[in-house]
Amino acid sequence: MGYDKCIMKPGSGPRPTPGNTVTVHCTGYGKNGDMNVHFWSTKDAGQRPFTFQIGMGNVIKAWDEGVLTMQLGEHAKISCTPDYGYGSSGFPSWGIMPNSNLIFEIEVLSIK
Repeated sequence: MGYDKCIMKPGSGPRPTPGNTVTVHCTGYGKNGDMNVHFWSTKDAGQRPFTFQIGMGNVIKAWDEGVLTMQLGEHAKISCTPDYGYGSSGFPSWGIMPNSNLIFEIEVLSIK
């Protein structure tokens, strides 16, 4: 259980450390259990890059742990099991069913 990361485009900058503020582009897949359908993207109309404090438990575990391994400018695909995603509750308003595996395409835009 956990997450797997596949680098789609290597980065060339530093990696974040716990407590840093990270800004990313992200697209999440797995709406209604279909890994080809996205449930949310910062690239959708009206959306903006997502900023969060990493390593502090403010986001799902796959993001907290997976993005810590990424470099500035890196674009990666992170696949996670339910315990590293939204667990037994899911996130029904986004179409994430309970106990769903999910895929996120993440690009690290800035680290502060």
